[in-house]
Amino acid sequence: QVHLVESGGGLVQAGGSLRLSCATSGLTLTEHAMAWFRQAPGKEREFVACINWSGTIYYEKSVKGRFTISRDTNNNTGYLQMNDLKPEDTAVHYCAAASDFYCNVIRESFAYWGQGTQVTVSS
Repeated sequence: QVHLVESGGGLVQAGGSLRLSCATSGLTLTEHAMAWFRQAPGKEREFVACINWSGTIYYEKSVKGRFTISRDTNNNTGYLQMNDLKPEDTAVHYCAAASDFYCNVIRESFAYWGQGTQVTVSS
C-alpha cells in the first residue's frame, strides 16, 4: 500500500523560505513521477512542480527560479525548497505520485496523494 506524508509547512514572512518534505512508502521514486500541487481557499488545486523517473524537472511558471523540487532515492523522500515566498504562495501544498514514470500538470494523472501541509506567507 502506498503512503505519502508531507511535512515542513508553516507560517513565514514574505521573502522567507520553507522546505517541504514528502516521505513515501510502498513505491520507488525511480519508477514513479512525483509532483507538488497546491490549493488556495476557493481555488482549484494547481500544479507547482514535478520530477519524473529519470530526474527531469518541470515547474509552473510563477515558481520557476524560486522553488526547487528534488528527491532522495535512497529513502524515497521528495522535497520542495521554497525561497522568496510571496503571499500568493499561501495554500495547502500536496505531494503526489503518479502510477507511471511521467510528469503531467493534470492532477488526475496522479494516483497517490498526501494529506497536505499548510503554507502561509504573511505580507
